[in-house]
Amino acid sequence: MRTIFEGVRGLVAEYEPDAVAIEESFVGADARTALSVGQARGVVLVAAALAGVECTEYAPSRVKQAVCGYGRAEKAQVARMVQTILALQSVPSSTHASDALAVAICHALAPPLLRAAM
Repeated sequence: MRTIFEGVRGLVAEYEPDAVAIEESFVGADARTALSVGQARGVVLVAAALAGVECTEYAPSRVKQAVCGYGRAEKAQVARMVQTILALQSVPSSTHASDALAVAICHALAPPLLRAAM
């Protein structure tokens, strides 16, 4: 967890973002994975908060709704819409990359009052 914390702290120091947006955890059948992801998310939130950066979380369905117009869109559809919205030459190289970009798009499109309420 220290590696994640220091990595996020370094990225925040280098790029000085105005905000950090992450996707809320999806709890699947594997409790071990859910716990590990939850711990990593917590470390990211703490690193950003200690740097004074606003942190916002979005439900997966809200991200899909913002990017695709449908809250139950498949990952491939999200990737294609991210490519289209950002005018990328190709779809992002991984589903993790397209998901991260989708969360950023969702945050950018969220009304200011909605972001403040989160």
